Amino acid sequence: MNPTPVRWLRAFGIDSKATLRGIRSLRRYWIDYRKFRSQLDQFEKKWVITPSYPCLYDYHDRSGVARGHYFHQDLWVAQKIFARQPQRHVDIGSRIDGFVAHVASFREIEVFDYRPLSIQIPNVIFRQADLLSLHQELLNYCDSLSCLHVIEHIGLGRYGDPINVNGYKEAVSSLHTILKPGGILYLSSPIGRERIEFNAHRVFALETLIELFLDKFGILEISSVDDLGELHRNVKIQDVDSSKMSLGLAIFELRKL
Repeated sequence: MNPTPVRWLRAFGIDSKATLRGIRSLRRYWIDYRKFRSQLDQFEKKWVITPSYPCLYDYHDRSGVARGHYFHQDLWVAQKIFARQPQRHVDIGSRIDGFVAHVASFREIEVFDYRPLSIQIPNVIFRQADLLSLHQELLNYCDSLSCLHVIEHIGLGRYGDPINVNGYKEAVSSLHTILKPGGILYLSSPIGRERIEFNAHRVFALETLIELFLDKFGILEISSVDDLGELHRNVKIQDVDSSKMSLGLAIFELRKL
C-alpha cells in the first residue's frame, strides 16, 4: 500500500488504521461493559459508571514497546553518558519526553532547541537557540553533546525554521563548533534509500552521513536500528547496507578531532 495517502490523512487527524482497530474492538468493549455493570449491581459500594472513556486498542497490545528508533537510541545514549560521566552534557533538539528525561533522571543536562519550552524541569537547563546561528560563547562549550533524530529535519521548515537545503551540513559543522576538542558527540539520523520526504525529514545513505564527519570527527562506534525496529550494537560499516532499508536508523558515538 502506498503510504502517502495514509500520511496525508494523519496530517488532518485521521488515522485509518486506528479507526479499523477501534471498529474491531467495539463488540468486546460492549460485552465487557455489560458484564462489569452486572457485577457492580451486586457490589455494596455504588459506583457511578458511564461508557465515557473507551480504550479500544489495548486488548491485543503487548505490555510495552521495546523497539524502534527512539526507544533504542534514547536508552543506548543515556547509558553511554552515565558510563562516561562528562563534565558538561548538552543536548540539541532531542525529545524532552524521551532521551532528555532519561538523562535528567541521573544528572544535569543543558538543552538547546529552536522551539520554546514552557515548563521548568528538574535537572534540565533550557535555552532557546538556533543551531545554525550560534553565539560566540558556545565555541568549545562542552565535552559531551547529543543530537538525536534532529539533523534530518533542519532546513525543511517543519518546526518553523528557515528553509535551507544545506541545513543538515551546517548543523554538523555547528555541532563540531560547540564541542571541545576530544569531546564526544552522540548523533542519530534515519538511514535507507536516500530521499527527502518533505516536510518530515531526509533519509540518508549511511555513506552520506560518514562523509559529513570527515576531518571533523572520528567514529568510535556505530549501532543501527533496522526496518523491524531491532537494535544492532557496535556494527561494522560494511555490514550495514542502507540501500536495502526503507527507514532504519544509525546511531553514532563520535569524538571531535
